[in-house]
Amino acid sequence: MACARWLAVIIILTLCQACSLSDHKVVPSSLGRPSSLADMETLIDVPGPIEVETVNSADWTVPLAGLLNLKSPAAQAAHLTDHPEPIHIFAHIVRHPQFGTYLVDTGVSQQLLDDPGSHGVSWLVRKVMPLGQIHIRSSTAQILGSIAQGLGGIFFTHLHVDHISGMPDIPGKVPLYVGRSESTQTSLQNAFVRGTTSKLLQGKADLQEWPFRVEDRQKGLVVGDVVDIFGDGSAFAISVPGHTPGSTAYILRTPKGPILLTGDTCHTRWGWEHSVEPGSYTADQPTNRKSLLLLEDLVQRHPTVDVRPGHQY
Repeated sequence: MACARWLAVIIILTLCQACSLSDHKVVPSSLGRPSSLADMETLIDVPGPIEVETVNSADWTVPLAGLLNLKSPAAQAAHLTDHPEPIHIFAHIVRHPQFGTYLVDTGVSQQLLDDPGSHGVSWLVRKVMPLGQIHIRSSTAQILGSIAQGLGGIFFTHLHVDHISGMPDIPGKVPLYVGRSESTQTSLQNAFVRGTTSKLLQGKADLQEWPFRVEDRQKGLVVGDVVDIFGDGSAFAISVPGHTPGSTAYILRTPKGPILLTGDTCHTRWGWEHSVEPGSYTADQPTNRKSLLLLEDLVQRHPTVDVRPGHQY
């Protein structure tokens, strides 16, 4: 009995150690060159060559308090209260006429929903992330089946489980791109999802980090740092830390105008329209809000931008 108690104490102490999000190998990105907001903004309103198709991979329902900071003045003025909120899990198909086809985030794999345990989704993650309430509209395998020329890579907005839940369907050699520090910065919360994240990435390509700059004083990423993904000004990765350490938004120049994929810097349409950052699902609300306001200021200066929040149309 005493041994069992000591074992339980050791397990609890181990879980309470700050750790990285994953043990998956991380390397510098083979794509992209450093740019700036100013350089991006000289091109943003010029029609571009990229085609973007946003696919609703699955419908889901989660607490509004996770999606929105209900303590914000705007939420309180609107008398918002917590309730089950319908959302979507998206995958965005990005087609470049020269450089190929990519996904932003992965959608949801039917394999994962059918047998979450075998794909590393722990009991604890399943309790927090109710998989039974996810209803697939277009699985990751179906999305890949629509890409005749093959997949050139995946651009992640971040590595929360709902954004990598299509990984069981992703071929092992497909390049993976992610914000700097996303999987390597340590925190206590990572202890509860590290096993799931690592398992979903197991056997896949290395994580290639966008070359975002690091803020010297804060040791976090520079909010609003920019990478020109293909080097031709058609697609940009923007550093928007807060929701997670390496959260990344994307600006994509299409023939019909620019598209902004916010990732979970903003989950909902209401949050975007009222400048309210996410709630309990976000790691660092003050930094998340700073990143959100940067994106909103960008769109104010360029009102033709088509804004697509992380989980709602």
